[in-house]
Amino acid sequence: MSIAEEQSQRGGATIARLLMSFGPLLFLAALVIVFTVLKPSFIDPINLFNITRQISITGLIALGMTFVILTAGIDLSVGSLLAFCGMVAAVVAKGGAANTLSLSTSGTQGYGWFAALLAAVIVGAAAGGVQGLAITRLKVPPFVVTLGGLTVFRGLTLTISNGGPISGFDASMRWFGTGLIGPVPVPAIIFAIAAILCHIVLRYTRYGRAVYAVGGNAEAARLSGLRVDRILVSVYVIVGFFAGLAAFVLSARLNSSEAVAGIGYELTVISAVVIGGTSLFGGIGSVGGTVVGAALIGVLQNGLQFNNVSSYTQSIVIGLILILAVAFDRWLKSRVRR
Repeated sequence: MSIAEEQSQRGGATIARLLMSFGPLLFLAALVIVFTVLKPSFIDPINLFNITRQISITGLIALGMTFVILTAGIDLSVGSLLAFCGMVAAVVAKGGAANTLSLSTSGTQGYGWFAALLAAVIVGAAAGGVQGLAITRLKVPPFVVTLGGLTVFRGLTLTISNGGPISGFDASMRWFGTGLIGPVPVPAIIFAIAAILCHIVLRYTRYGRAVYAVGGNAEAARLSGLRVDRILVSVYVIVGFFAGLAAFVLSARLNSSEAVAGIGYELTVISAVVIGGTSLFGGIGSVGGTVVGAALIGVLQNGLQFNNVSSYTQSIVIGLILILAVAFDRWLKSRVRR
């Protein structure tokens, strides 16, 4: 190989690394510019804050999904689990199962927003833990376990609600979904705080390094003394926790918990994580990338709506972008290896 060819390959690898790091951010900036040119009102502060409110729900789940995908796992049940946790939160907020079976709001007294939040995140974490144990103890692939969970949690939600919504929460609970701190929506602040905490955990703690190690090479991690099964269970607990938190925020925002909530969220969440640079094969990714991926999808959806593109077409566009993102990721990695 000539010196010129070697330098060319090194230059290509350097560009590939830069694209792996900053590609999603550049794409996000390009989308903002394009939609602003098409509709100047797109960058109106009201609309921008509306985008942050929209992405906060799927963004919260995407934070948990980042942990799962970093271990080369997947969770297809997050949309159904969100609906289930939201219904549990509604039952608690309305005063217990005895007052909720009729879905009546008269003559009932709930247990408050804190109890509803606690119930949602505990149920979410427990459900995630059960799935994690099924994966590690029964040796069933994550795809199969969480695909089954998708059906189970949706069925439980329908059973609790009898197919109908539970609505009418007090003002203190609704504040978490519709309130503002200054000009910033409360859901966006919750998402930002959660993202910072997740970044610290993955970047600066022993547990975070263990998650990357398991995703990079599970057998090598096991031989080095890491409790791989325990780590795998923990990441499903984390994504379940965030599904519960997102369910609470969504219920507070809509002032209602519905059995059909979260349908299709698994696609949006996984897309945000993968587009943000986290490898589906594990070991590579970051919380910052997931935040950018969630913002990118939020901007894309909002921009398409601004330009009167139907929701059906939006799903097609997001699906295609997911495929292209994975293909581009594989291509970049092959360039770096050369």
